[in-house]
Amino acid sequence: MATKAEKYMEAVGRRKTAVARVRITPASKSVITANGKEFEKYFPTKELRNSIMKVFADVPANFFVSAKLVGGGISAQAEALRHGIARALLIHDVELRTKLKVKGFLKRDPRAKERRKFGLKKARKAPQWSKR
Repeated sequence: MATKAEKYMEAVGRRKTAVARVRITPASKSVITANGKEFEKYFPTKELRNSIMKVFADVPANFFVSAKLVGGGISAQAEALRHGIARALLIHDVELRTKLKVKGFLKRDPRAKERRKFGLKKARKAPQWSKR
């Protein structure tokens, strides 16, 4: 666990309505916690864990990652966490910018659910039209 005296880098990652407040601290072994739970317990599927761990592929150092995740679903939270970790790594080492940018980890994915309009059933779905 990280102590208060250690220097940490803090960043925010977002996706849809999910927000991840991430703190990374240099450590001897990589450990990730999300909302106080172990990484493997919070993200049950291998795909979600792999998408998050891709950020550390080009990083030689190990980090203790502590994240507070709010809003959205589990998938959006995983992508928000990845975005937050990438931004925090950038604060730690600016040299990583090109590698992270090429992989698309620094871009906040702007896709979100479109609002429903009045007169329609969903955002774009109209009621069935009848001529008579």
